[in-house]
Amino acid sequence: MNLPSFSRVNFKKVKTDVRAGFKNLAAGGFKQIFNQIDQLNIKKGVDTMGIDKFINQCALLAAGSGLITGIGGVGTMLVGTPLDVINIITQQFRVTLAISYHNTGKYKISFDDFFKIVASSVKADAKLAISKNIMEEVAEKILMNLGSRASRRLIPVAGGVIGGTINYLFIKGLAKELREKGT
Repeated sequence: MNLPSFSRVNFKKVKTDVRAGFKNLAAGGFKQIFNQIDQLNIKKGVDTMGIDKFINQCALLAAGSGLITGIGGVGTMLVGTPLDVINIITQQFRVTLAISYHNTGKYKISFDDFFKIVASSVKADAKLAISKNIMEEVAEKILMNLGSRASRRLIPVAGGVIGGTINYLFIKGLAKELREKGT
């Protein structure tokens, strides 16, 4: 099997593709992910398990995609990273909705109200109107946070453990910050 190597990677193209990915995510990807989440099931999950177990479940789901993405080194990282990013964003959104429900008792919120919470959780300027620019800023901060540690996932097997751990800690850290803010 011929796995990709760094000598054949065009880093300028990768950088261009990542920027295009930010714009696509901001242009409608966040809303599409948000619309796929069943807010009533999040309410039921929090009511049944409690907020701490629900958060832990989301963190474990995030860890699973990080494990799979990093387990095979460069090969699985290149293929699995887009799916891992979508899963991380989905779990981030689920945790945000769960904590919002836990704190307010409201399980159904609009995308605009929800995105203000997400923007503040990644330290974007939540006072700005929801616009393409703020969505691009949030997309960039989320992906840069995940991508800053991506090189550690290049080592087969150990990369899976690192990827899973990074994803798990990211979701747990996000939940802790949101709970401290009382979002």
